[in-house]
Amino acid sequence: MSIIPFDDRDGVIWLNGEMVPWRDARTHSLSHGLHYASLVFEGERSYGGTIFKSREHTERLRNSCKLLDFDIPYSDEEMEEVKAKVLAENNIVDGYVRAFCWRGSEMMAISAQQTKTHVAVAAWQWPSYLTQK
Repeated sequence: MSIIPFDDRDGVIWLNGEMVPWRDARTHSLSHGLHYASLVFEGERSYGGTIFKSREHTERLRNSCKLLDFDIPYSDEEMEEVKAKVLAENNIVDGYVRAFCWRGSEMMAISAQQTKTHVAVAAWQWPSYLTQK
């Protein structure tokens, strides 16, 4: 079995409001989210083209951002639409959806109140745990 690295795949990732070719979805190595762990994510499964408990995941993502003192600059409704669109654009029926938010590279300090909040949604094929051999 050949492993495909996650930075070298076909498809698209939704990044800060637009669909971006998978290989072009990048962030800077001096991102606050990387250095100070100001990144939150939700790992979600889709079955039959529907994300399991999608709204609950979106609400938990927003609450996690609030714990780190930043907010998602998109409504819950927009996030729900984006996640469904990412699945559709990547032709995924049974898969994994990763919605994530992080502080950008505008400041490098513990309390980085002037950083931009970045938001992305990626999805990839991932069969059911129960059917894997």
